[in-house]
Amino acid sequence: MLRKLPSPEPPVPAAPPTRRGGPEKHRGGAWKVAYADFVTALMALFIVLWMMNSGAKVKQSVSGYFKDPKGYTRKLGAGAGSSGEGLPVDRKNVRGIQDQIETVLRKMPEFQRLRNNILFTVTGEGLRIDLLENEQGMFFVTGNPTPTPSGEHLLEVLAEELGKMPNMLVIEGHTDARPFRNSTPSSRYSNWELSADRANAARRILHTYGVRPEQVVETRGFAAQHLLDPKVPDNPRNRRVSVVVRFQNGEGPPP
Repeated sequence: MLRKLPSPEPPVPAAPPTRRGGPEKHRGGAWKVAYADFVTALMALFIVLWMMNSGAKVKQSVSGYFKDPKGYTRKLGAGAGSSGEGLPVDRKNVRGIQDQIETVLRKMPEFQRLRNNILFTVTGEGLRIDLLENEQGMFFVTGNPTPTPSGEHLLEVLAEELGKMPNMLVIEGHTDARPFRNSTPSSRYSNWELSADRANAARRILHTYGVRPEQVVETRGFAAQHLLDPKVPDNPRNRRVSVVVRFQNGEGPPP
């Protein structure tokens, strides 16, 4: 009689291989931090090498940015207001500085009324800004060294821009040829006193709103000796206050 053989038992699955030292651990990202630090240091090295080979203006601008980042957006310079760390006015950039000042003045609400009485010229001494009077007294009360509200506001705006520059300033007062009543060269109040008093009044306003005390090196009162329109000595435009931004290092005007 045949016997039925027992069926073979199923094989027991082998246990998964194990590594020595316990289960495998997840690798961290510390290498990424080290790599980022390396790239940052390398970029800083490139910036330092670039700065070492840059011109003085670039170095001054970058230095001003780190001292006052918020004020760097102005084209005149990167230094803080009234710090004298902005870009200097020289023969190469005088036209750009003039355009920048004009752009700031155009933001004044009353600029359209004043624009024909503001004159920019480049002379051998520097950038000259003339505030020309009209018959009614645009910037100063007629026959008086007291500034009008428009005159004081305009000088305030100029002071905020000029105070950022390292350049020295000269302020001049001029009159027309009409003499004061009953005045003589040796007595009473005359055009000589008026021109000098207006120059000093403008200086005080500029100092109040941002021009540094040492920045103004001279005030001049010329009376009617330097007429803007010599053919018409009584032209009210001959009455003016001039702010001269001197070139750096005694440079002459641009070609």
